[in-house]
Amino acid sequence: MKHPEQIVIIGFGPVAASLVEGLLPAVAAGRCQLTVISAEEHLAYNRVLLAELAIGAAQFEHLLMVDEQRLADAGVRLVLGAQATGVDRARRRVLIRGKEAVPYDRLVFATGARAMIPSLNGLNFDPHSDTALPERVFALRTVDDAQQLQQSLADGRRILILGGGILGIEAALAIAAAGGHPTLVHHGPAPLGRVVDSDGGALLTRCLLQAGVEVISEVKATGVVKDEHGFTALATSTHGEIPGGALLISTGVRARTELAEGCGLAVGRGIQTNSYLCADTEQRIYALGDCAEVDGTPPVGLLAPGWAQASWLAQHLTSEAEIPAPDFSASDVLMLKGQGIEVAAAGDISAGFWDNPELQATVFADPSAGRYLKVVTLDGAVTGFLSIGLPQTSAELVLAYERGSALPQDRSTLLRLDDPAVDPSSAIPSDDDQLCRCSGATYGQVAHAVAEGCTTVAQVGESCRAGTGCGGCKSKIEELLNKAPALA
Repeated sequence: MKHPEQIVIIGFGPVAASLVEGLLPAVAAGRCQLTVISAEEHLAYNRVLLAELAIGAAQFEHLLMVDEQRLADAGVRLVLGAQATGVDRARRRVLIRGKEAVPYDRLVFATGARAMIPSLNGLNFDPHSDTALPERVFALRTVDDAQQLQQSLADGRRILILGGGILGIEAALAIAAAGGHPTLVHHGPAPLGRVVDSDGGALLTRCLLQAGVEVISEVKATGVVKDEHGFTALATSTHGEIPGGALLISTGVRARTELAEGCGLAVGRGIQTNSYLCADTEQRIYALGDCAEVDGTPPVGLLAPGWAQASWLAQHLTSEAEIPAPDFSASDVLMLKGQGIEVAAAGDISAGFWDNPELQATVFADPSAGRYLKVVTLDGAVTGFLSIGLPQTSAELVLAYERGSALPQDRSTLLRLDDPAVDPSSAIPSDDDQLCRCSGATYGQVAHAVAEGCTTVAQVGESCRAGTGCGGCKSKIEELLNKAPALA
């Protein structure tokens, strides 16, 4: 009699939770046995919403991504609060500090990523482990980090956010929304420097100031200043010491690869796998999510490709039939929403009016109204765009960019979509267009969930996972729900 295959997952973040859900039917049927090992004591939770947890806009229960009782009923073994220290590939077992080793037939690395801590005086930087940070210095990757931010808000401290990327901006906006005192400190001329041009960056900076976020640009940080209570200032070579009561570091993430590297697996910008997520020649070890470099593509730090990988791998591990080759490509569209700021960007907008005769650049600016648009096209198709304060125009551009469809010859018609007197009928998406950028759920899938009787965003999420990631699509789901009675 064939014994059930032993599958072990190291890590229990959002991507691992998705993989567990996909494996659950096979586990419940007794076709495989599943063990999940996690250094955190918590069940898998949505890290994207940690800022909302910190400011009191969400409860921890709302962040949970699995039902513990449901996993237990199916027979999933959870080993939480346990640090995996090594993988013995010869004996096929995972070594755990202070606990018995766990045997495996198939092993999945879902170890995710840790905050990238800059090399500053006063920080004990270690690229291969979680850095022990001084008091009142933290990232925003765990529940403990969220609690530190919550305490800093309660104490009324000025909170410095080091890093001008989207995560740093979202954290700063959340702090401002909670009545806090955020200061965004970054090295570039404007926040989101990789996707905005000079005019768009200037407008974004103004919008952040209006939302209650102080912005200090072109800063070269050199160290942290501390007293007996912890952080007191950020030392710089450009602006002297910038005082603050807490420092939130948001300078990117680094894949957790040390455990895989320690057992002889190839490691680059992540655990190197082939296009089928396999990391070894015996086809026993896999990696996915933020820790995986899949077929030469580095981790992108987004939920959507990680969830797509989890869905495919669950089928691959449990199906006797050959599963079609996976497609884990992810859109490069960036979207920022918060405190009345609407930003969408994608592709390359560096082209000027006369740089390349094959490229057409179109620019519209209305700074007093907080609106800016730059679109670059090739043969009418969008190759890059930046849209600020134009939500309907942004929606149309996202669809055109991802479809590869041509824009109207008269680009000014795009701006009419944001005229409240005009019905934006041309921006109506098709059933195949993506509504939820995290789960990959389409408008058609959400419409089907609504037609099947879902009446709340949570129910739609349970049906097709739309709205269960960053939450940016919840307003679109609500629109479809509100239209449901008229469609009945």
